[in-house]
Amino acid sequence: MFCIWHIESNFLRKFKAPYLQKLIVNIGYSRTIQEYQMRYERLKEQGETYTNWLDCIPREQYALAFDGGYRWGHMTTNLVECINSVLKGARNIPVTALVKATFHRLNELFTRKRAEAEARINAGHVFSDMVTSKLHANQRASGNIQVSYFDREHEVFEVREMPSGVEYAVDLRQQWCDCAEFQVDRIPCRHVLACCANQRLDWQVYVHDVYKMDQVRRVYRARFRPLKNPTTWPAYHGPRFVGNPFLRRVAKGRPKMTRFLNEMDTRMLCGHRRCKQCGAEGHSRSRCRQRGGPSARAPGE
Repeated sequence: MFCIWHIESNFLRKFKAPYLQKLIVNIGYSRTIQEYQMRYERLKEQGETYTNWLDCIPREQYALAFDGGYRWGHMTTNLVECINSVLKGARNIPVTALVKATFHRLNELFTRKRAEAEARINAGHVFSDMVTSKLHANQRASGNIQVSYFDREHEVFEVREMPSGVEYAVDLRQQWCDCAEFQVDRIPCRHVLACCANQRLDWQVYVHDVYKMDQVRRVYRARFRPLKNPTTWPAYHGPRFVGNPFLRRVAKGRPKMTRFLNEMDTRMLCGHRRCKQCGAEGHSRSRCRQRGGPSARAPGE
């Protein structure tokens, strides 16, 4: 899967069309095929060059409508950045120190997350804060939805948003809604919540288990054991790896130039600096002994 913000950045670098940035992002966030086709045609009206560039990327790697439900609504790499923030600073250090820093930071992360999950469970919280806030927003929006037709036996409903009058079909047994938000996020959308409220059904049944705090606690249930004294570790008998000295970073000093000089580097190709006053090498005219004045002193005096 590709990050939609990186695709937008590459598109802007290629075509210099900032007025189409939002349209590119909206194409990726399209949850239904109809929504994708509508926005795709809008981009094609601006020029087939744009759609030809977009066609080089497989649709299942950047559009929610074709991802098969593997993205869970995530279109960016923010989850990876969370891990990067944990390991921030653990780089450009020896391998042993790098392994130790990674070990201790992950141990701290797992311990803290496990304690937070247990505290929320003891406080009676079933879902995470993100899911709870999203469900509350969907519940507020479900107040303007009318359930006009339903089949209680097969759990199939037809709802109508007011005052727009747009109709959607909801199948609770198949966990399906025409808005596709239910399928993508695995969280009851406003249409599903309206059907549950109309028939007095428990909407928590339709929230995926991955969002429950009990599952979050199971993710961080692993416990790390201390590394103990390195002298007690078993001897290593595997292959020996020798680092490439040319890839070593010099901490101090000016980097050594490794490129080949050509005719443009006349100053570097010439020999030692020669004084224009006496003709000797190793100093300039301002440091020449034969020059009169208070500045006429030899180097090092």
